[in-house]
Amino acid sequence: MKYATSQKKSTSRFVGLFIALLVLFLLPLLVKSPYIMHIIIMTIIGVVLGMTFSMIYSVGRISLGAGAFYAIGAYASALLAMKLGLSFWFALPLSTLITGFIALGIGSVILKGSGLSFGVISLLFALVIVQATGQVPFFGGWGGFWGIPAPDPIPVPLHTPIEFVSKTSYYYLILVLFLIIVLSFHALYTSRIGRTFMAIKLSPQLAETLGINLYRYRLLAFVAASTAAGIMGSFFSHYNQVIEPGTFGGFFSIYIQLYSVLGGLEFYILGPVVGSTIVTFVPELLRIAEEFEPIITGIVLVVVILFFPGGILGTLQQFGNLNIASMFSKTRKGVRDRLLFR
Repeated sequence: MKYATSQKKSTSRFVGLFIALLVLFLLPLLVKSPYIMHIIIMTIIGVVLGMTFSMIYSVGRISLGAGAFYAIGAYASALLAMKLGLSFWFALPLSTLITGFIALGIGSVILKGSGLSFGVISLLFALVIVQATGQVPFFGGWGGFWGIPAPDPIPVPLHTPIEFVSKTSYYYLILVLFLIIVLSFHALYTSRIGRTFMAIKLSPQLAETLGINLYRYRLLAFVAASTAAGIMGSFFSHYNQVIEPGTFGGFFSIYIQLYSVLGGLEFYILGPVVGSTIVTFVPELLRIAEEFEPIITGIVLVVVILFFPGGILGTLQQFGNLNIASMFSKTRKGVRDRLLFR
């Protein structure tokens, strides 16, 4: 009976994923407005950034400067393309490596402290990045970089090359990057490393007494999350073709937190999908004035934290008795049992 139920759930999950992927690939056929396609592209960027916040949260740390590495990826890619003349296809992996190495250096220092110091220093680091890019002429100053080259066309045998001149072409590019990151995160979460992440979040003290190196696993999560943010930053710089410090300052990191908190912090992938979609689309649909956005965002964040601590998905699961699967819904009990009876 249990086997049949498990098989039924697996089949339903597979069908759901297949339908979701089919909709994603057919979306440009349904959406003809370039403006709506732009919002969808920015939503996907928000989803990945929300996932990076959730990954750091999964090891018991809260980052207040999640946008810093998004900015590093964007500026590194723009510099590689404009100063060295590299194409996007070389700038993307190189800027990702640069972001990863910087995250390794920063993380190896700030993760040695307490959770409070980590959050404060991560916020200060994000502010330093914004000031550095604005004050240093090499980084374009407060005017930023303009005219960042688009990705080079992709040659296709017996067909015209794929050129990045429309929102649709950029949509498919970010969709591929998004799926790669999601699959990588999913593989990490469902592996032994992911189960260790959950053990650390459940009880850091107990995990440490059982021989788990908290610092090492937290550093791994921090670098992996920051690298994914760098990938999105590289894409954004060549997609938007203009970057300036103001893009990454102010409330940007708060928005990234809101993507995860609103969707549900325990839903490490699906939560940011829900949160980013709402936070990105609702202001656009309501045409909220830009000066009121931070106020409304702050109010929403406070309301969610106070009255819906589980986020939208957590609330639906709790009050609607829905079987919404998070990445660790299957492994939480197994992790706890391993900790107690190892």
